[in-house]
Amino acid sequence: MKTLLIDDHPLILSALQTVIQGIRSDVELVSAQTGQQARDILAGSGAFDLVLLDLHLGDADGFELLAELREAYPSLSVVVISASDRTADILRAIEMGAMGFVPKRASNELLLEALNMVMSGGIYVPPMAMRSSSAGKTAEEINVGRGLCLNDGAADAAPPSLASFGLTPRQTEVLALLLRGQSNKLIARELNLSVETIKDHVAAVLRALKVASRTQAVLAVSQMSHQGMLLTRREPLRHEA
Repeated sequence: MKTLLIDDHPLILSALQTVIQGIRSDVELVSAQTGQQARDILAGSGAFDLVLLDLHLGDADGFELLAELREAYPSLSVVVISASDRTADILRAIEMGAMGFVPKRASNELLLEALNMVMSGGIYVPPMAMRSSSAGKTAEEINVGRGLCLNDGAADAAPPSLASFGLTPRQTEVLALLLRGQSNKLIARELNLSVETIKDHVAAVLRALKVASRTQAVLAVSQMSHQGMLLTRREPLRHEA
């Protein structure tokens, strides 16, 4: 797994390298301390499987760099690792197409869980972000259906799998691209469809998931990822014996 670490603090880079190599010894790690260095590496070093991105870089705004990476490399998985654990930052990063968000104060075990989930095709959102996003709201106000909302009073109910929502193959494709933060225009280009057709598909997906926005769709799918309800596309990371 070829991974690019982007952080302007050498000690953080060294710590991340140690942790990730402890998780899996065959990971190829490349580091960048500036946004421009990261751009140069991605442009000249071949395909990467994963980027771990700090939001606070000396020469670049992390959110702007995230948007740039999502635009230039739509199939590249980006996980934000930040000193911030503000819910607003977490939700903004996920809405912009990050496949995960891990606070720097998190444990090694949480980082392992996040990377496992992302490299298995899921989305990792810290549980406290999902709790905070729904605090003080009813299930109807959040509009996340039974089994998807953490605070809907149905903790004992088994959550539904993504397949149970009856999405068509095309809607499933649209959902996958939507979860990667792609706009309707980019999704239309990817699937060779009109923007109006994509709008219809997105609306159908939101109705099927019983959510009102893209961000709520990401949170709903993230919760299913946490509960092991999504099919995996790649082998998960694991501790080497």
